[in-house]
Amino acid sequence: MTIRCYRPGDLSPLLQLFYDTVHTVCAADYTSAQLDAWAPEEPDAAAWDASLRSRATLIAEENGVMLGFGNIGPDGYLDLLYVHKDHRRRGVAAVLCDFLETLYPVERVTVHASETARPFFEKRGYRVLRTQQAERRGQALTNYVMEKELI
Repeated sequence: MTIRCYRPGDLSPLLQLFYDTVHTVCAADYTSAQLDAWAPEEPDAAAWDASLRSRATLIAEENGVMLGFGNIGPDGYLDLLYVHKDHRRRGVAAVLCDFLETLYPVERVTVHASETARPFFEKRGYRVLRTQQAERRGQALTNYVMEKELI
C-alpha cells in the first residue's frame, strides 16, 4: 500500500469510492433517505475538489487501485476518512489515520464520526464529546463529535 497526496485526477474515483462506501458500509446505521442525502448520486464535484485541495488530503492505493482517502486541516479537524467497501478490514483506515494525525503540530485531533465509524475512532483513543444531528439535504444524521489528545 502506498500513501500519497491527492491529485486532481483522483476526483472521479474518489467520489465513486465515497458513494459506494456510504451506500453499502453505512447502510446498517442509516436509512436510504439519509444515505442519499449524505452521498448523492450527483455530487458537486467542483465543491469537493475545492474542499479536498483546501486540506491535506491523502490517498491510499495499491497497484493503481484507490483503497481509501482521508483529509485533515491545520486546525486538527479530520474531515474525511473513507475506505473502499471491498478493501475494509485491511488496516487502510488505520494507516491513513496514522499519517493524518501527525501532519500538523496540534495538541488534539477532532472528528465528526458517523455511527458506523465511531467504534473505529474509539479503538484509536478518541472520546465522544457529544452527540449531534447533522443536517444534509433535509435529512438529520446522527454523528459524534470526538477528539483525541496527541500530547
